[in-house]
Amino acid sequence: MYSVKDLFSQHGNSLGLELMDGGGEGLKREIALPEAHRPGLALAGYMKGHDPKRVLILGKVELEYLGQLNSSLLTDRLSAILEDVTPAIIVARGLPIPKELSILCKKRQLPLFRTHHSTMQLFSRLTLLLNEEFAPTQCLHGTFVEIHGIGVLIQGDSSVGKSEAALGLLKREHRLISDDIVKVKIRSGEHLVGFGVETTRHHMEIRGIGIINVADLFGAVCIKEKKSLDIVVKLEVWDDTHYYDRMGLSRKTIDILNIPVPYHILPVKPGRDVVLLLETIALNHRLKKMKFHSAKKFKEKLREAISQKSKIK
Repeated sequence: MYSVKDLFSQHGNSLGLELMDGGGEGLKREIALPEAHRPGLALAGYMKGHDPKRVLILGKVELEYLGQLNSSLLTDRLSAILEDVTPAIIVARGLPIPKELSILCKKRQLPLFRTHHSTMQLFSRLTLLLNEEFAPTQCLHGTFVEIHGIGVLIQGDSSVGKSEAALGLLKREHRLISDDIVKVKIRSGEHLVGFGVETTRHHMEIRGIGIINVADLFGAVCIKEKKSLDIVVKLEVWDDTHYYDRMGLSRKTIDILNIPVPYHILPVKPGRDVVLLLETIALNHRLKKMKFHSAKKFKEKLREAISQKSKIK
């Protein structure tokens, strides 16, 4: 359950929220929908389309209209739109709050906030934040790092060397987002964003050493709160009986939250520089995003060379 308290504690500063009334138990109210709503016509008595489960925003237009009503009618109109399922009310532009609204919110323990942001700015920011909070989420096991600006999730069986590889990347001034548990969310309907859980954020477990704090050891420049998930790389122990792709022409993907993500299997054995290989995968992915595919270019050159030799014969 996502509550008003969660919204206030996590995003209160960015939204410029100031709690005016209805704190305490009122902050435990559930935000059931990822939407904000300006009551508008509902204040005039037209309730069709008004959903009390949404966070209500009162701007200049709404407050100017309410200011024209007598105290009794104003209280009636506000009572009609405020229900037990209403999460909270936010007054925009730092406007004065009608005393009738304060009394109702205090009586019903309904959180009442005020912000200096403009109505439209508040509406767009709040809607974006709520959509992010309510976005589909999946927890994945692995180590999530940023390599040359590319978000790489390193997966593999226990003891295959995920954390050790990440440690080597940090030594080369790449960044850690999360180790062991990675939470992934959909953003804007088509992009995946990964981040760590609060309890383990910026920490890594290295067998033989224990828990280390990456920020303390390597500096704040080597950590990041969240990053787009661009590639998944699975480390596995080299198997001589298994065929590994040597050309890179076939494109493998793995579905995460129904979104295909480029997927690489990287065999590891003594003597292979896993850190260098991970850097190469990330750089190669950047080239592909720029529409430059090294393997395809090589294939075209090979075909052209064969074609030229055939003509000579």
